[in-house]
Amino acid sequence: MPDATTIARNLASLRARIAIAAVAAGRHADEITLVAVSKTQPQAAVLAARGAGLSVFGENRVQEAAEKFPCVGASLHLIGALQTNKAAQAVRLASCIESLDRPKLADALARAADTTGHQPALLVQVNIGDEPQKAGVPRAQADSFIRAMRQQFGPTLHGLMCIPPEGLDPTPFFQHLAALADTHGLPVRSMGMSADFEAAIRAGATHIRLGSALFGPRGG
Repeated sequence: MPDATTIARNLASLRARIAIAAVAAGRHADEITLVAVSKTQPQAAVLAARGAGLSVFGENRVQEAAEKFPCVGASLHLIGALQTNKAAQAVRLASCIESLDRPKLADALARAADTTGHQPALLVQVNIGDEPQKAGVPRAQADSFIRAMRQQFGPTLHGLMCIPPEGLDPTPFFQHLAALADTHGLPVRSMGMSADFEAAIRAGATHIRLGSALFGPRGG
């Protein structure tokens, strides 16, 4: 497990890099939210990151998040593919669900929100590279799906999320997502991870999801 000193040092380095990338893009660093991706990390590492000043965390699995976050007192984003049978638990736990990608899930989330009285912010996940192994709405269907989700959820739909293909220049994919968000008047663009967040900032990211750059290699 990474210790608190290592996490704090990594965070300081990342904040400096975020600031440099933001200035280079004519932006302010405070426009960009760092989502600390804590999947596979123990609760102690999350608490150390919380103590270093981070307040927004990302988890892939609902059950893992449920074991860590009731005691952490932070904002939780669910960023992994979400099964409909986990919708009620996800709605209770999360402040934001970044993986809305199909009507069946939308209906399950809407029912859960009605039952619990809690409505997390929602992001549509776009399969920006049209990769068959990845979750997300295909690019050709993105416009119609976003319109349908805006009609169903109104202002609760805050923006879009993507994961670009590995091994390719991510910039065109980030630019496409930002343009899509602009088209639909959505303010949030969750894009960019440890290997490519500076390119994402240049393309207009508002949220970057950093795991290994903050906590070290997964499981380390």
